[in-house]
Amino acid sequence: MKPTTLLSTLLPLTSAYSIPKDSTAPSTNAFKIPTARESAILARRILTLTPLGTISTIFPSTTSSRNPPGIEGKPHALMEYISACDPLAPSNPTLLSLNISSTFRNAANANLSLAITWTPPPLPPPSRSFLSHLNPFSSEPPVQPQSYSAAALPRYSLMGYLEPIPGADDPKSDVGKLVQTCYTNTHPDAKYWLPGNRIHESHFVRLVVTEIYWVGGFGDRAYIGWIDAKDWESVTEKEIEGARLPGEKPLEGGDL
Repeated sequence: MKPTTLLSTLLPLTSAYSIPKDSTAPSTNAFKIPTARESAILARRILTLTPLGTISTIFPSTTSSRNPPGIEGKPHALMEYISACDPLAPSNPTLLSLNISSTFRNAANANLSLAITWTPPPLPPPSRSFLSHLNPFSSEPPVQPQSYSAAALPRYSLMGYLEPIPGADDPKSDVGKLVQTCYTNTHPDAKYWLPGNRIHESHFVRLVVTEIYWVGGFGDRAYIGWIDAKDWESVTEKEIEGARLPGEKPLEGGDL
């Protein structure tokens, strides 16, 4: 009997992608590792579907007197709300910057990175066959749903800088209506922190993406490396809607 290895155990649970196919390309069922351009499509879909990310910044040389001495130049990473709500630059993540936040104070006039990880939808509970339900004394074990190794799931880092989204803070402007409606649909509780609230000063900003580093999963079946910013920006809404990530239901006629 062939010995079971960790890798052979994990391979059935690794990344399963579905990417819109080029209608002009010859038909083939052979597996191939997604290209950097195809990985850009998957990354943009993750941004569309993922509400949280981790922003990493560096404490500047001049910091608040409340910070401990010697904190200057040290890295700082915290979870932040993210979204894809910018109608003017849809490839740039939309963030709600609160002036009280150490993340956004550090990011003023500085570079930062945003780490995003794909989390598949929850798995269904274990199931039993129809016949086992008829027999309450059946010893048949439940069928466990397929799970995914966290190491096999896609994740990536966006590097860049923040800038205001013109008009987004004004709920009466066209851009403001679009951004604020989209953002609160993703984060309903954020309605209390929108620009003009009585608690904290806030502003909508975009992360202008300059570099993208992608880890699609295990290297024998996923792309790992840099994605060109032009590929990231050029992904279309149709391509995003046509892609599928591990754990998502396939499109009709799909093969995920």
